[in-house]
Amino acid sequence: MDSERRTGDEQAARWSGPAGHAWVEAQGVLDEILEPFEDLLVEAVSVEPGERVLDVGCGTGGTTLTVAERLGPSGGCVGIDISEPMIAAARRRAEQADVPVSFVRADAQEHAFEPATFDAVMSRFGVMFFEDPVRAFSNLRRAATDEGRLRFITWRGPAENPFMTTAERAAAPFLPDLPARRPDEPGQFAFADPDRIQRVLTRGGWTGIDVRPVDVACALPEKELVGYFTRFGPVGAILPEVDEPTRARIIDTVRAAFDIYVQGAEVRFTAACWMVGARA
Repeated sequence: MDSERRTGDEQAARWSGPAGHAWVEAQGVLDEILEPFEDLLVEAVSVEPGERVLDVGCGTGGTTLTVAERLGPSGGCVGIDISEPMIAAARRRAEQADVPVSFVRADAQEHAFEPATFDAVMSRFGVMFFEDPVRAFSNLRRAATDEGRLRFITWRGPAENPFMTTAERAAAPFLPDLPARRPDEPGQFAFADPDRIQRVLTRGGWTGIDVRPVDVACALPEKELVGYFTRFGPVGAILPEVDEPTRARIIDTVRAAFDIYVQGAEVRFTAACWMVGARA
């Protein structure tokens, strides 16, 4: 339990620290990259007016607000995230958009949801960071009604997503202590194995599990590329600790490694993901 608590504390510190602030600062760029996934998820959830929906790992609230608008005044959408700066940004967006939605800053694995509250539980890349995913999905199952449904998008493996590991592969000669990504540990590729998804959801009390591959074309402005890879991922996390000459060499080397994805004024890549569905 102590090791689990440390892992949870590390995630809270990460997402309420530099990683969370980086997401808020780059909100516009990330919204542009992630918009195709939002469209896929909202269609898959297929909400009806008057339903109640929980958005897990809601970040700065883009998907939460979109679903809330579809639910109308008789429904309700709640976004939950562990990151204080991201939840603060989500609340500001909701206030500016004048959309009736609520946000909770908490760990969805531990939060005491009111039982049998939500008709749908959804997530866009927000469920890969639980230190105990079985416990997390059991908690989400208790929060769902008996007819509730689960829909989330998560990443397939790094071999199918070379764009996502370009920076760390290019920077590796300069950063020998760069932490390796490990299968089944909390992180971007925690649910790369579809059999693991099946096991986790089954043990978490969900049924009718459906795991389907989806390949999504993504783009970001080329002028935002350096800001993207210097903020996010393992390289973005370690760059602030590197001396300036080494940092400059790393940035030049990594930027060149992304050339294969640059098409004119855009950076284009394909994201290999799973669309997961289940029933309570």
